[in-house]
Amino acid sequence: MIDFFIGFCFLSATVILYYLSKTFYRFIATPFTLPIIVTSLLIVLFLIITGIPYSAYMNGGQWIDHFLGPLVVSLALPLYRQRHLIKKYSYIIFIGIWFGSFVGVLSGVLLSYTLDFDQSIIAAIAPKSVTTPVALSVADTVGGNLSLAAIFVMIAGIGGAMFGPLMWKVGRIRHPVARGLGIGTASHAIGTAKALEDSELTGAVSALSMTISAVIVSLIVPLILLIFS
Repeated sequence: MIDFFIGFCFLSATVILYYLSKTFYRFIATPFTLPIIVTSLLIVLFLIITGIPYSAYMNGGQWIDHFLGPLVVSLALPLYRQRHLIKKYSYIIFIGIWFGSFVGVLSGVLLSYTLDFDQSIIAAIAPKSVTTPVALSVADTVGGNLSLAAIFVMIAGIGGAMFGPLMWKVGRIRHPVARGLGIGTASHAIGTAKALEDSELTGAVSALSMTISAVIVSLIVPLILLIFS
């Protein structure tokens, strides 16, 4: 009963913090005031200051994890609505996802080897651009550190949500298909959530890119690591 009460309190606090962060973001919309960043930082600071263990927080936080699966499935709705445009650009989308997935893995591996990282860290960085369950599975298969893999995935997702729109502006990327391809391939679900703010087509292409890139990355990571080992 006590565990349930503690879990309910932390779950409620997380939801309230996120709602307040969204309200704050409407007034000050910058990459550093994204709700997911503000909420995460506030929770981390609270746990550090109070000394409450992460396991206690996850009594309630686990319910958010349980809803992630259905939420990802719900991304099929914009895909269905935009199916005709996606079919029209299918060749470009397919080539873009393959190229983006390959560059995402290769860039992380090359940088890691250049900095002389340990092999377990390199294996954890390689699948950073795909959604957490896939990244952890791939990292476990190739001998990566799972804790670090989860952190790298989070950095890739939040980084894409923060700086993706800036890269669109700097690179003068205006087409929604191009925008969705880039952010979905590089920044999985968190980036896709940001892409949906741009347009439904951008979000739909991002969701498609996120799904297909997860399959591609799971295939090419072992091969790339084998080549560089």
